[in-house]
Amino acid sequence: MPHPYFLGCPQWQHPDWNRVLPPGQSPLACYSQVCNSVEGNTTFYATPSPSQCERWRSQVPDSFRFLFKLPRQITHDRMLAGVDQPLRAFLTLLDPLQDVLGPLLLQLPPAFGPEHLNNLWYFIDTLPSPLTCAVEVRHPAFFDKGSAERELNRGLRERALARVCFDTRALFAAPATDEATRDAQRKKPRLPLHLLPADAPPVIRYIGHPDLEANRPFLQPWVDRVAEWITRDKYPYIFMHMPDSGDALALARLWNELLGQRVPTADFPDLRQEEPQIGLF
Repeated sequence: MPHPYFLGCPQWQHPDWNRVLPPGQSPLACYSQVCNSVEGNTTFYATPSPSQCERWRSQVPDSFRFLFKLPRQITHDRMLAGVDQPLRAFLTLLDPLQDVLGPLLLQLPPAFGPEHLNNLWYFIDTLPSPLTCAVEVRHPAFFDKGSAERELNRGLRERALARVCFDTRALFAAPATDEATRDAQRKKPRLPLHLLPADAPPVIRYIGHPDLEANRPFLQPWVDRVAEWITRDKYPYIFMHMPDSGDALALARLWNELLGQRVPTADFPDLRQEEPQIGLF
């Protein structure tokens, strides 16, 4: 039975996870036993080799999904203009992972504004089938409910694409009393939540409060929303971030518990693996 939603973190390995994940032949193999998806942030900064992609494919089950970020060169440096060649090269590298690819994460910089929308539509419309993407915008004009946001949303609906929802409310509700939180608050955008109803599987990126228990009231509305999506067979993607990445699995564990209480009969990713001496899971 496939899981009714995809749950993951922004990476598949961290030193703090070594003793709390089940054993496996590699960090990815260990991670994929408890999470069934991952944000492929590594591809934003550097492209993998074909042999790396082949190894990654061999380490995950068929039900696993990678959501890779498009390279910075494509999204930030060139603003999606004139990127046919680097895009083809990138997709060729990912070919060994075709059957476990979720939508590509098209994360656009704050400078990508309404004047660049034609670049976005051309890029999406020429993306080779069956590949698709989920679009994350950060320009303020796409959050003011004006003509630019309406045009963006209309174009995404017409193409049945998800608008990534990047929820940083819990992060910015935290006092910046440690360096990890201060760094996250400097780097992450503080933008309104605008969720676009669409036919595509929703993609939620949640950045947590450093105090794990303080996330409960911020997570609860998402629990209700995701439970509804599950009943409608939407298969959403949920990614859990923390200011200290080592805490991301603990946040995923809390999320899974909350959602399991709301939809107790669902077949969720198994986050109950544990080593008794650690007790995290």
